[in-house]
Amino acid sequence: CEDCGKSLIGECKLHGPLIRVKDRVIPSRARLTLPHYLTLRVLELRAGNQQILGVFAKKGIQKRTQFGPYVGQLSTKLTCYDESRLVLQVLKDGGKYFLDTPNEDCGNWMMFVRLARNQEEQTLVAYQHCGEVYFTTVKPIEPHTELKVWYAADYAKFMEASAVFIKEESDVSPLPPVAKEPVDSWICSSCGSTFATFALLESHQCIHKDRV
Repeated sequence: CEDCGKSLIGECKLHGPLIRVKDRVIPSRARLTLPHYLTLRVLELRAGNQQILGVFAKKGIQKRTQFGPYVGQLSTKLTCYDESRLVLQVLKDGGKYFLDTPNEDCGNWMMFVRLARNQEEQTLVAYQHCGEVYFTTVKPIEPHTELKVWYAADYAKFMEASAVFIKEESDVSPLPPVAKEPVDSWICSSCGSTFATFALLESHQCIHKDRV
């Protein structure tokens, strides 16, 4: 105690406890990667303060908006399983690997997106391209709507899962096969324009079916 000059085990009975200041909590890597127009909401609080989270739109998001790639650790065995999230696998160097996210510091925000239970609530489709997994919106998403995902038809076959189809999915053209596509290029699946980076593709103003 700096007031009475004694070394004590525990608090000083004369001068009382110290004023404790804790470090500021730093958000995880996954939470820091969340785009500015998306937000996380706590949907349920389970035993042990385990939070069940969902990703929601803060503003309207256009159909055919691409997110990704999904960030996770390549693993031959899935160490973290959540029945509300999609199980994802990719082909790398001829092998099939899980995209594992055992904690929030080894993934990005896409690990929080919950799976769609039916066609009506599905807003995203998951697919593999050049060894990465991306999510693309399959219909316009209104503000305050939760983003929910299911496998694209071809990716569902790869994952040995059933395919979920919604009305707008027929308008979503799959990306060309890896063998026909340069690794360092990004193609607009609507007009066919090629871009060197995903950022250029994301900012691309595309006219599709007479709509900007």
